[in-house]
Amino acid sequence: MNKTLFASLAGLLAACVIGYLTYSQQLTSGGHADLGVPMVDVVVPELGPDERAGEVAFNSFCAKCHGMNAGGRDGFGPPLVHEIYEPSHHADISFLYAPTVGVRAHHWPYGNMPSIPGITEAETALVLKYVRALQVANGIE
Repeated sequence: MNKTLFASLAGLLAACVIGYLTYSQQLTSGGHADLGVPMVDVVVPELGPDERAGEVAFNSFCAKCHGMNAGGRDGFGPPLVHEIYEPSHHADISFLYAPTVGVRAHHWPYGNMPSIPGITEAETALVLKYVRALQVANGIE
């Protein structure tokens, strides 16, 4: 019986690892895992080279919580295309520090945002350009 239980647990663990790796690969390869319905509708403008690079970095590091096109993901992370994140309330420096040091929860009920291992300063700067372009296209300036 112990062998059967062990085999079942090993199979479950293997399925979980494969599922996680598939999900991660979809995000990092530019595809999108099932991120659910965005919390806000986002108009995506024509993006320049920096904004497109920022979109790739966003999809790799941020979309699993903040949703596709920064539209939010209920239960995971808020939409960044939202008036709360307009530049006069959350300056660029806020976005640049967030992945490095994390963010204490203060506007949304999702808990604290942890730091994001592996994202570089250059990628963070490109993510900022992408998010700001989305905000401008959606009337948040």
